[in-house]
Amino acid sequence: MKKESLLYDRLKNNRVRCNICQRRCIIAQDKLGYCTTRLNEVGKLYTLIYGEVSTWMISPAELKPIFHFYPGSKWLSLGSIGCNFRCPGCQNWDIAHYKFLSADRQDKSLLSLRGAKRRSNQNTNYISPEDGLKIADKYNCLGISWTYNEPTVWFEYTLDFAKLAKASGFYTNYVTNGFITPEALDVIGPWLDVFRVDIKGFSNKFYKKLANISEFNGILEVTELAKHKWNMWVEVVTNVIPGYNDDIETFHRIADWIKQTLGPDTPWHITRFIPHCELQHISYTPIKTLENAREIGVSKGLKFVYIGNVTGHPYENTYCPNCKKMLIKRHNYVIEFNYVENGRCKYCGEPIPVCDLGNRV
Repeated sequence: MKKESLLYDRLKNNRVRCNICQRRCIIAQDKLGYCTTRLNEVGKLYTLIYGEVSTWMISPAELKPIFHFYPGSKWLSLGSIGCNFRCPGCQNWDIAHYKFLSADRQDKSLLSLRGAKRRSNQNTNYISPEDGLKIADKYNCLGISWTYNEPTVWFEYTLDFAKLAKASGFYTNYVTNGFITPEALDVIGPWLDVFRVDIKGFSNKFYKKLANISEFNGILEVTELAKHKWNMWVEVVTNVIPGYNDDIETFHRIADWIKQTLGPDTPWHITRFIPHCELQHISYTPIKTLENAREIGVSKGLKFVYIGNVTGHPYENTYCPNCKKMLIKRHNYVIEFNYVENGRCKYCGEPIPVCDLGNRV
């Protein structure tokens, strides 16, 4: 479904500047932005994917991963198509790398979602925010999560959906690369509860290589706004890719930043790279590399550092930072037990920052 974009500037010669993500694409008439989901039609910018859902499922919070916000809860998780990154090892590449043909490749006919030629066979179905809430209610979900592809490019839809969700008593979550603009975050901020953000590396050189962006500090700044201005619950994921971001300096810098800007209680998920897409030639991340990164995080004072994508690893569980006893046991994204009681360790009473039915941090 096509709908006018909320955040853009009109420029000379019918050009527009999109202000949804930090690329701030300047788009000529009948052209698309980098994400290929936004079209300039006679000096007006339109999203082409409003309500267009490529994937949805009922999934646990742990799958995102979110470990400290209502462990074991069910979420309606939805994705669309397109992304403002083109990560070569993307596990959801079939929807995230999806591209429309530009209008000038179609005999000057204007682009529409239903009529456009596509570079893939990906199909979508329209689900209105109202119908989405009915699905969430039917399956007794705690919240709504926009995930699978980058939710920022789906901004207008996620905003409308989030407003309805909050009014209906659901929690809301972005699983994001963090490249949303500050002004877009400020628009949706009052209606987002959880900001699960990828901090993929910690240098401009890395982000240029992986995502074709020249400056990554904006991701850090937006994440700080989510935490401190909008009081969202923030959890950080770093997917460790051999030869890309598996150096010791990167681990030190990410851990320092989390501790200093988000706080020592912020969960950091260090996840194993699984070969996908254009990086199928790269091996799985050695478990020892993940364990070394975790040790660095703990040495910096982070209390909850997890290892992900390694089924059965002891550090997919939550331990009390004081008495060291296991408090939440996980296996294949299922909670086997949870000994956090009213926000405290069952054994020693240490405060544990876990949102549950008896505690909202």
